[in-house]
Amino acid sequence: MQVSSIWLPANLPVRVKSLHTNPTTLNDSNSTAKVVAPKWLQKTITLPPLKRGCHHITSKVLKEVGEDLSGFKCGLAHLFLHHTSASLTINENYDYDVRDDTETFLNQIVPEGPSAPWKHTLEGPDDMPAHIKSSMFGCALMIPITNGKLNMGTWQGIWLCEHRDYPTSRTVVVTLNGI
Repeated sequence: MQVSSIWLPANLPVRVKSLHTNPTTLNDSNSTAKVVAPKWLQKTITLPPLKRGCHHITSKVLKEVGEDLSGFKCGLAHLFLHHTSASLTINENYDYDVRDDTETFLNQIVPEGPSAPWKHTLEGPDDMPAHIKSSMFGCALMIPITNGKLNMGTWQGIWLCEHRDYPTSRTVVVTLNGI
């Protein structure tokens, strides 16, 4: 493992740990070094309908891709949600109060109902607020893979945030890339 320093505009040193293949080894036909080609894997996970709120889905994701993850020493897991009225985020994976408080915050910051200023109400009064909440959190996550595991912090978990009153199944495309 190589440790390097880079300099930011404010001349603040940042320590960077990197795991990489020496590029000169890749082009050296006399080298005895083993070159590992990057690999890709993609799966689509269908999640069952979940009630409105924030749901910890890390175990569901790992159930579907955990065995595949074990084949990666270093890489990235990209999760992409196929919906505009739900979102993905990484947050507290232990205390349910964090999920409830996040839902409370979202409902306070993005108003619903007859007094809300939204024009788009074709699919119900919760639809436009759901689109806004989805844009706030986003529909994609990028998580490092290290030694066959998602490299998240101790208290981090993957959440699906359902922003509609009438839940439907949701699909998440998981793409793994690395060595």
